[in-house]
Amino acid sequence: MKNLIQKRSDLLQKLNELGKCLRGSITHVCATCNRANCICEKEASRRAYRLTFKDSNQKTKTLYIPRGKLGEVRKMVANYKQMRKITEQLIEINVEIFKQDARN
Repeated sequence: MKNLIQKRSDLLQKLNELGKCLRGSITHVCATCNRANCICEKEASRRAYRLTFKDSNQKTKTLYIPRGKLGEVRKMVANYKQMRKITEQLIEINVEIFKQDARN
């Protein structure tokens, strides 16, 4: 039981250290015509980046990402994925703790 409580404490600490999180995916389109697979994308080197996600009403939203913020947004999306993994592990540990508590 102490081992499970320690694991839960460690996971909560990791969760606290993650920092900013963003849910969604990053895509790029041609900055000239704004289509994903256009012919001018091959000729033009400029790309526009967007973050696509679902809001609380499950409506798809798209936000423009300025070039200077692209690295930060990528890190925040990666943090979100890590946060989801940690949350799933926490749930599994909490279930195990609950099971052991119910036996006693």
